[in-house]
Order: sequence, then C-alpha cells, then structure tokens
Amino acid sequence: MSVKIRLQRHGKKGKPYYWIVAADSRSKRDGKYLEKLGFYNPNTNPATIEIDMEKSIEWLKNGAQPTKTARNILSYKGIMLKHHLLGGVAKGAFTEEEAEKRFNAWLEEKTKKVEDKKEKLSKEDEERKAKALENEKLANEARIKAQNEAPAPAEEEAPAEEEAPAEEEAPAEEEAPAEEEAPAEEAPAKEEAPAEEAPAKEEAPAEEEAPAEEAPAEEDSAKEE
Repeated sequence: MSVKIRLQRHGKKGKPYYWIVAADSRSKRDGKYLEKLGFYNPNTNPATIEIDMEKSIEWLKNGAQPTKTARNILSYKGIMLKHHLLGGVAKGAFTEEEAEKRFNAWLEEKTKKVEDKKEKLSKEDEERKAKALENEKLANEARIKAQNEAPAPAEEEAPAEEEAPAEEEAPAEEEAPAEEEAPAEEAPAKEEAPAEEAPAKEEAPAEEEAPAEEAPAEEDSAKEE
C-alpha cells in the first residue's frame, strides 16, 4: 500500500485550514486517513503549524511520500532535515550527538527568523495604525476648519429664503368680490317694485268715473220739471 502525507481540507468557505494526515494514496483527498499528524492554518501571519515530529519521521522511514505542499511544511518545521540527519546516523556518516547538534543549530536559526518576522510584522502593523490615526486626525482638523469657514457664505445665501414673496400670491383670494356682486342682484329687485306699484295707483281714476253715471239722474229731474 502506497502512503502519502498530505493535507486534508477543513474550515468554511474563504477561511480554510488543513489537517496534515498520512493516508492511502488511493483514497480521496478529504476521505479516510490512516493517522492525523497535525494541522496547518494559513489564515494567520505567519502561518500556524502544529505537527508531531516523531510520528512524521516514523512515516517517512516507512516510505510515506509527502505531497509538494506537505513537504514544504515538513521542511519548514525541520522534519525533513531531521529525517535526513537520522539517515546519516544510520549510515554511520556522523554520530547521533552530531546530528542533534546540527539540528539544534538549525532550529535556533529558524526560530530567530520566525521571531524577526513576527517583530517586523508587528512593527509594520503599529506604523500602519499610527499613520491611519494621523490621517484621521488631519481629516478631522480639515472638517472642523471647513465648518468654521462655512457659516459666512451660508448667511449670505439667506436672501434665497427672502423669496417668500412667492407666498404673497394670496391676492388670488381677493377675488372674493365675486361674492360682493350679490348687491348688484338685489338692486334691480328693489327698482322693479316701484314699477309694478305705479299702475296700481293709476287705476284709482276708474272709481272717480262714478259721478259720470249720476249725471243723467240730474238731467232726468230737469226733464221732469
């Protein structure tokens, strides 16, 4: 059975992290594995890697082949170097003490590099925050200055509010004289009343004609005489 040391993906979309596992080369990437050796989180800077060195070296001795990414991780943690040194000890190239000394020297140098990188990143982060704070301060000062200068033009523009005369269109309401036309209608009514009463007074002479009928009576008495 061919064994590979490889990464198995976990985590949510956009923020993955990986298990470092020894698995049958015929199994799926995220399928069954033989043993979990550690994990790798690329979401941090520098990346977080935790791996069991002894188990990893044991699998390498048994012929397990790491994938390209897994090999880079094993090299970063010094596992590939130690595996090589132990191979030299097995061949008698140097003693185990010498192998341990070489490995510790490499580990010390590697740790120093990692610490320097962390310190550099921390310094850059502080500088970035300080710059952002300074930019924000300048922006606030500019905004305050603009607010202090703004009132003068704002007061000069006040005449725009004096355009209220548009509201003086109320004269349209003065059309009320339409209601005052009522007297015009009442005036003719009063003038017509006398016109009707005049004929009534003129009919009075008809009653005065009664004496005309009495005249013949006087004439008859004259004739009788």
